[in-house]
Formats: sequence, structure tokens, C-alpha cells
Amino acid sequence: MVATALTALYQDPAHAWTVAALARTCAVSRSTLAARFKSAVGQGPLEYLTRRRIELAAQRLRKDDATLAAIAHSVGYGSESALSVAFERVLGVPPGDYRRRPAAGTGRDRAARTARSG
Repeated sequence: MVATALTALYQDPAHAWTVAALARTCAVSRSTLAARFKSAVGQGPLEYLTRRRIELAAQRLRKDDATLAAIAHSVGYGSESALSVAFERVLGVPPGDYRRRPAAGTGRDRAARTARSG
């Protein structure tokens, strides 16, 4: 059942999911889904969905030049503002700053830069 819920969230993260709608997809009660999901995944289904959406938004911010509004709608937020609030709450930085910040390299890349500079 948790696998069914995860599949639904991955296949359509922009859907306006509620615990009730996700529970219907899994053919269980809301309380059963919430309890089993949290036990298996470590967080509730909507918390998980928020993190997934922010992950997708972060990927798009780094790989293309889409507007924040377009990214917001593509990952399930009704507005740029709603995405910005969630993004900063989850990642601790506003989306614009995240987009401008260079992507962190691998540990090996950092070690090589440190060795060259030292």
C-alpha cells in the first residue's frame, strides 16, 4: 500500500493530493495510510510530497531557465509565492538564491580544489 502511494506521488507530483485522495488510490482509510506511510517512510505523505516537489523544483532551477512561476505550476504549487515559501522552509534558502548559487561539486572535486589552493 505504501508502494502504491509512493508510485502515485512520483507519477503525478503536481496533482492536488490530499491524504484522503491518496488513501482512495490505495483503497485504505486516511488514518491507515497516514500511519503506515509514516512508519515506512519516516514522515507523513504530504510532508513527503512537499519534499519531492521541492526536489523537483530545485532540479529545474539548476537545469533550465524556466520562470519561477512556471516551475511552481509544474511541481504542483498554485503560485510563485507558495513555492518560494515552501522552498525556503525546506532548503533554507530562497529559490532565486539557490538558482544563482553554484552547484556543489563532489567530494573529490572539493578535495582537488583544496589541494590546488594549498
